[in-house]
Amino acid sequence: MWLRRMEDHRFRAQLAPSSRGAKVVREGAFTTPWRTIRIADDAAGLVENDLELNLNEPNKLGDVSWFEPAKYVGIWWGMIRGDWTWAQGPNHGATTERAKQYIDFAADNGFRGVLIEGWNVGWDGNWFGNGRDYSFTESYPDFDFEEVTAYAKKKGVHLIGHHETGGNIEVYERQLGDALDMYAAHGVDVVKTGYVADAGGIISCNADIADPCGDEVYEWHDGQRQVQHHMKVVEEAAKRKIAVNPHEPVKDTGLRRTYPNWVAREGARGQEYNAWGTFANGPDHEPTLVYTRMLSGPMDYTPGVLGLVGADNQPIASTLAKQLGLYLAIYSPIQMAADFVESLEAHPKELEFIKAVPADWAESHLIAGEVGDYAIFARKDRNSDDWYVGGINDATERTLTLDFDFLDDGQAYTATIWKDGEGATYETEARHNIAYDTRTIRKGDTLELWLAPGGGAAIRLQPKK
Repeated sequence: MWLRRMEDHRFRAQLAPSSRGAKVVREGAFTTPWRTIRIADDAAGLVENDLELNLNEPNKLGDVSWFEPAKYVGIWWGMIRGDWTWAQGPNHGATTERAKQYIDFAADNGFRGVLIEGWNVGWDGNWFGNGRDYSFTESYPDFDFEEVTAYAKKKGVHLIGHHETGGNIEVYERQLGDALDMYAAHGVDVVKTGYVADAGGIISCNADIADPCGDEVYEWHDGQRQVQHHMKVVEEAAKRKIAVNPHEPVKDTGLRRTYPNWVAREGARGQEYNAWGTFANGPDHEPTLVYTRMLSGPMDYTPGVLGLVGADNQPIASTLAKQLGLYLAIYSPIQMAADFVESLEAHPKELEFIKAVPADWAESHLIAGEVGDYAIFARKDRNSDDWYVGGINDATERTLTLDFDFLDDGQAYTATIWKDGEGATYETEARHNIAYDTRTIRKGDTLELWLAPGGGAAIRLQPKK
């Protein structure tokens, strides 16, 4: 379902179409889903709200302690920029050698996961909205799946699986069990799925998962058949202790409470759009996400592009400090450091923050923000007494006064600060300008923070002994 804008401030609920005509088919009595509206006195009231999550049924899976919130790296950005390809050829990204390079980096820098895309047969030719040639168990000749997963295990790193379908769920569902079994047997406990196809371009062999397979039909990403598909993938993955992170997903409605292995999803324009000049996200995009897309649940936005350069040297509409602030503004229990490992290594002070910032929080508070303009969060690490403060800004520079009333009484904290440097702006090469500071902060203190156009900030607060 989505909302269609009518005249003035009126909207109409719109159900996704189905190839069979009727948008939804049910037999006998049924209960319709909740429809919710959030109304709050301020921006924080919208953000610090679990309404939809709490309307869902409790955990049906039992013990899911096998899932570990964590950070990961991967070769994805190289394909997005066009340096490497998903398909075979001289610039094929997913090679055994490159996978080992990224595994080494992950092991040396404390990243749990490495995402390798384009390893499996089926990427050659037109895969977009097609996916008929995909094999989810057969790798390309230059990628040795068993060797890579064994090498990762030896290094204490987990390969993150990748199942791009090109929107062809008939091909994927036919291979799903074998594909997940192979991952489970080789220590792959998170899979990123993808459904790259135009609207109405999901390919199925039936309009309802209970119907026998027949001729190809075309469905919508958020139609009833695709919802059934996502549930099938999540449930089959859970049987094998695998978490799921779908891209081009159905929207989050809080079912992650019932199926906690549905840990994150995309579901909005992610970092890749910053790489493409014609379609690039503007500097207000991420501050808008905080108050729209993020109200529904975690997003795999893929922050951490420290080089700030997309395809064909397209400048990204972000300062360097904003790439760090994204880790605090856009929540996900699996967070990527999306840049090339060479770029991450070339920014040691920024990498220090990315290595330290958790992917799991005990508390989260929006301490400053306005809808679509900026958002500053305070988040407490679930596994220590550290706090992290920071966030992101739109195209308007602003100076904020941050309060630290959330800190413990009587405790002094060492604040390590990454912030926009003098003259920083997303509009010029000054987007690389970043400043660093260290000071002592206690409960009741304030901090004046300047946010550049397209800027951001990140602060780590560690209790002093």
